[in-house]
Amino acid sequence: MRVIHRHPGFSYAAVGLLAVTLLQGADFDWGLPPGFPRPQVPADNPMSGAKVELGRYLFYDKRLSVNGESSCGTCHRQELAFTDGKPRSVGTTGETHPRRSMSLINVAYATYLTWANGTLTSLEEQALVPMLGTKPVELGMLGHEQEFLDKVAADPLYRRLFPLAFPGEHDLYTLKNVTRAIAAFERSIISLRSPYDRYRWHGQMDAITDSAKRGEIVFASSELGRCFRCHGGWNFGPVRYEQTPGQRREQFANGDFFNTGATVYAEPNRGLFEQTGRDTDIGKFRVPSLRNIAVIRPYMHDGSIPTLEAVIDHYAAGGRFAHLNKSDIIRPLTLSARDRQDLIAFLNSLTDKEALTDPRWSNPWDSGR
Repeated sequence: MRVIHRHPGFSYAAVGLLAVTLLQGADFDWGLPPGFPRPQVPADNPMSGAKVELGRYLFYDKRLSVNGESSCGTCHRQELAFTDGKPRSVGTTGETHPRRSMSLINVAYATYLTWANGTLTSLEEQALVPMLGTKPVELGMLGHEQEFLDKVAADPLYRRLFPLAFPGEHDLYTLKNVTRAIAAFERSIISLRSPYDRYRWHGQMDAITDSAKRGEIVFASSELGRCFRCHGGWNFGPVRYEQTPGQRREQFANGDFFNTGATVYAEPNRGLFEQTGRDTDIGKFRVPSLRNIAVIRPYMHDGSIPTLEAVIDHYAAGGRFAHLNKSDIIRPLTLSARDRQDLIAFLNSLTDKEALTDPRWSNPWDSGR
């Protein structure tokens, strides 16, 4: 019997240990359309349905915060494309972060992780940042790791899930295995079912409106929107193994907007500069994917632009302040009222509504154990 990960509504809590056992040796199915690349997976953390499901429980487990008030899912809500809808996120102890949460959809394809780190490329490593970081405090678990692991080891549900996710391991209840499971869950969150996908890749010509079709032309035109220069390819942003010889797509860029209420890039929101100390990196933040962009407002690293219309105004004006590091791609645009409307229609067509409700990625604790 072959059980695949995308079986709708699969829940260990609901169907019990038998289904878990069946899933243990099954092939992992990403559910990718023909022609799309499989995400890269570390050799020491192979994908399995059992591991992904364990990661789903851990991702939404509020015991992973120092006060039991927050989980990874608090700042990464599925219905908001795994963002939180806030201009700047707030940690479990009430500390406001300098930046907003990033979408986790298609994060498996991201070259770099977080807004302004040119070295963080591993989801396993990144998972430690919200757990143990102190600048800012997110989950606040530094110094409390063993308390959480003791709770995990004593939980009957986890005592079933961990051995299935990591068969043959003797020391199961470790922080390394927690981050490996969460990373596997995050890698499974793939969005390729938007109306635009049905139109472009599956030949459903009526999947998007005529306005959206015109908007795609604006988006991809070197004379009009020029959006594709930063947000190109099938994922509408910088993606691993999509680059071709001679092609340059910026991974981090200065979009010529300062922090909310500021007149300069101020600490700790100076982009890559915070890590590198190079003046040429001031104001450079990671270029995000535009998939599901309509539901992840407000926009930019600090949530300083509230609507897509205002984003278009920003770029049509060629930026705000002519910062020295401003990307040379950002120049004034000549867009008619219809061009703007069409561009909005196209961006709206990138919303994968199924991904926002897919039970594979939902909170398993909502329905109890």
